[in-house]
Amino acid sequence: MAKGEKNTWIIWSEDELKLLKKLYPKGKARQISDQTGRPLSAVRQKAYRIGLKTRQWRLWSADEIKLLKELYPNQTAQNIAALLGRSLGVVSLKALNLGLRKSKFHPPWSPQEETLLKKSYPTNTVMHIAERIGRTVGAAKKKLIDMGLKERSPQD
Repeated sequence: MAKGEKNTWIIWSEDELKLLKKLYPKGKARQISDQTGRPLSAVRQKAYRIGLKTRQWRLWSADEIKLLKELYPNQTAQNIAALLGRSLGVVSLKALNLGLRKSKFHPPWSPQEETLLKKSYPTNTVMHIAERIGRTVGAAKKKLIDMGLKERSPQD
């Protein structure tokens, strides 16, 4: 189904239900919406009706907290999130709640990183570029501004 055509008031097919059951628990409602052509609200409503939930909330273990405390000052939150199997937001919030701070040392940008940033910026999101380079989104945005490639917007 073409994007923009919304599949409303139509019974869910077996294939759509399989897709919903496979992807919804992983937090991929938007992807289901795009693939089925159904509104995001319809995807969430169907998941609710059949008892599906996104990833279950889980407590932080002592080992996870210890690892977060060890890695947070010098690693990106994205790397830590991937290592722990948690979302970036959850890792950042836990670090904030624990009073963790990033180290003051910010390694200088290498010429290779700058070149990759220049080449990637016109066609990729800042988040994607930062992830590829191994820098924070904030650092990538600041470098783009410093290089004259991005103007500050009210959201920055």
